[in-house]
Amino acid sequence: MITTEAAAESAVPAVPGDSGATGAPEREQLVWPWKDAAIRALVQRIHQLQAERAQAFRRLEEGHRQYLSSGPPYDFPRYRSTVHEVTQAFAAASREVLALEAELAGPRAQPLLASHVRRLQQLEETRLATVALLQLMGTPELTGQDSLQMHQLKMKVIKTMEAISEVLQDLRFDAESAE
Repeated sequence: MITTEAAAESAVPAVPGDSGATGAPEREQLVWPWKDAAIRALVQRIHQLQAERAQAFRRLEEGHRQYLSSGPPYDFPRYRSTVHEVTQAFAAASREVLALEAELAGPRAQPLLASHVRRLQQLEETRLATVALLQLMGTPELTGQDSLQMHQLKMKVIKTMEAISEVLQDLRFDAESAE
């Protein structure tokens, strides 16, 4: 999950706008915290976001284990709360990763690095969808379903994680070459 410190680091601060002589209420102008950062700093932030995603996946797995061991009757409200928290963490990380991709693709003119980030985002979406399906298939109501399909999904998660690692390595290598 995204920690308070990480959220504060990546927050987009608001700067009061000029209300001018029109007497209009002040508008807040958003400031992008990575505007003048080196490419290396952008890539480091992407790696930090990946670490936060990994932590969120661990929390999701732990929440599912707790759910399965809680019953019968099962403590679904607690599991639902965990899923909600993790979903918020994933959404926040994804928003920032997409913003970093746009920064690399646009103002930084680094299409190769942007393509790595886009691929990373796609792989993370695949991983999350596959893990969610595995958890759904692992619920007591569906236990005993197609074990071959469960095995295939587990292999898909493993292969997706390997692909994520490769993309992160490519991103780091290509970022060093870009500077």
